[in-house]
Amino acid sequence: MARIKVLPKHIAELIAAGEVVERPSSVIKELVENSIDAGATEITVEIKRGGILYMSVRDNGCGIAANDVPTAFMRHATSKIDAAADLDAIATLGFRGEALAAISSVSKIEIITRTADSETGTRLVCEGGVQSEVEEIGCDIGTLIVVRDIFYNTPARMKFLKSDVTEANSIAAVIDRIALSHPEISFKFIRDSKRVLTTSGDGNLKNVIYSVLGRDFAASLVEADGEYDAVSVSGMVCKPIYCKQNRNGQFFFLNGRLIRSGTASAALEQAYKNSAMTGKFPCCVLQINLPYEAVDVNVHPSKMEVRFSDERKVFNAVYSAVKNALMRGDTRPELNAKPTFNPYTPATPPKAQQTKIFTEYVDTIKSSEPAPAKTEQPPIQKPQYQFESPKPNFGDYKREVTPTKPPVNVDIEVEIPKPQTVEVIEDKIEEIIEEKPIRYIGYAFDTYIIAECGEDVYFIDKHAAHERLLYEQLKSEQEIEIQDLLVPLTVKLTKEEYSAIVANLESLMKYGFDVDDFGNGTVVVRAIPAMLTGSDINVMLTEIAEKCMQGNFTGVERMDDIFHTVACKAAIKGGQYNTDKELEVLAKRILGSSDIMYCPHGRPVAFKLTKKELEKQFGRLG
Repeated sequence: MARIKVLPKHIAELIAAGEVVERPSSVIKELVENSIDAGATEITVEIKRGGILYMSVRDNGCGIAANDVPTAFMRHATSKIDAAADLDAIATLGFRGEALAAISSVSKIEIITRTADSETGTRLVCEGGVQSEVEEIGCDIGTLIVVRDIFYNTPARMKFLKSDVTEANSIAAVIDRIALSHPEISFKFIRDSKRVLTTSGDGNLKNVIYSVLGRDFAASLVEADGEYDAVSVSGMVCKPIYCKQNRNGQFFFLNGRLIRSGTASAALEQAYKNSAMTGKFPCCVLQINLPYEAVDVNVHPSKMEVRFSDERKVFNAVYSAVKNALMRGDTRPELNAKPTFNPYTPATPPKAQQTKIFTEYVDTIKSSEPAPAKTEQPPIQKPQYQFESPKPNFGDYKREVTPTKPPVNVDIEVEIPKPQTVEVIEDKIEEIIEEKPIRYIGYAFDTYIIAECGEDVYFIDKHAAHERLLYEQLKSEQEIEIQDLLVPLTVKLTKEEYSAIVANLESLMKYGFDVDDFGNGTVVVRAIPAMLTGSDINVMLTEIAEKCMQGNFTGVERMDDIFHTVACKAAIKGGQYNTDKELEVLAKRILGSSDIMYCPHGRPVAFKLTKKELEKQFGRLG
């Protein structure tokens, strides 16, 4: 067995550096966080060749005293921790005292720094962890750190670096996230002599989001703000219609520190339940603030992972802040048709013939007789309209719709099912008195209701709208109306489905289903919710079994899943015939309730087409 020995100092430092410095972006993260801890209000980052050749971070922070500069490059040297008790309430981004020591051990580093109470600054050069030059120098208050030739003395580490572009993009991502977490600081990022990011530092988070994530992302957001049991949450969240295919648009910050938090992410997504489309994930930039002693950030060297003393408080704070933001700030999505051609702008003739055609056009106006035709002249192209205008009808027009009847067959008796109505809605509707009356216009494709309200026209998906209303009705009713079956129905299930249903028979009764165990993989259904009359009970029970198999059939979330299924099956369907009266009632119910935006699966219930946008399409507005 090999003997145990103490590693040489330079090898130990290289191993320690590996925990802190993985790539150039790690260096930038550590240095920028030090600048923030130093109280900087302006931070400039510059890189060349992805940071491999050159990196610099300049700030206007408090600077480092001349006597402390050499000490700053020693391992475990820090100004942020004095006693063991300080680890229980860490208020700074950096605290371990390893950043400068680790960076200097694998690069050539230079620091120039000055404090406000000193007339001159200090310059120190360190190469491979060895300090070589220390001198007095004239400079501004603050700190400039330049890092060159990273991993020059560890070629094994160098070969694992990616291309210059990839490493530069990684650095850009780090700066973006830090800028989002500190809108009160002005950041500048210079990449290969080109400035690619500037934030104002005015404290306005939306301005930073605009600079970092772009105009479209910023336009999709609403403000979130709330507090729950000493945990405050502030920031911006997206409207449900702008949810993405992944979680890349979720940014959580804890007391100014970028974190990954399953608790915060779960709370965010739970707040979007019944609003976001299935399979889509909400976007956010959220700052979570709580007492420093209530969180442990000393869990992982990257400091991205944290541990909360009370996960439930954090969950409730995020959930309530986001839910309230969606209730206040969400609006119906607008239809923004962007024409590719303006029908009122004539097509431009070939350049060589423009003068000739224009002259002949003027001569035609001056002459009392039509200008003679010229066979050699190509005709002026007539504009091709993007849409057809309907023939005018000045009388009272009402669309008469006749349900499609099956072909007559003398040998087969065909029972035409009675069209399903929206009686549930009609029975409950009350007179809606608003400043902007709702006027039913008609419907398209037997699926989309068209209604006018003020200076807006709405297109309503009748299935999504009815489904949402039924879902809300199920949630609000204390008791669900039950319909007994004339003949009990036996349903054969798979072993897994059968076990899930039998294990939840008592809970199913609460939702209006009277189901008994019939043995051997079969259950007997004696009653169902009244609104499901006429539905395929076999399919319905199979879907409920799948919901039961996803977890314990208890709690609000599980009840919501069942309500989703019931409402979806009971709602009127697209393509199904409904009377004008039924659709008018449905339209007024939806447009008269500003809180109904999405179906339980997250699809929009209605889209809005403004008068202004319509006039743009017809060329009435520029």
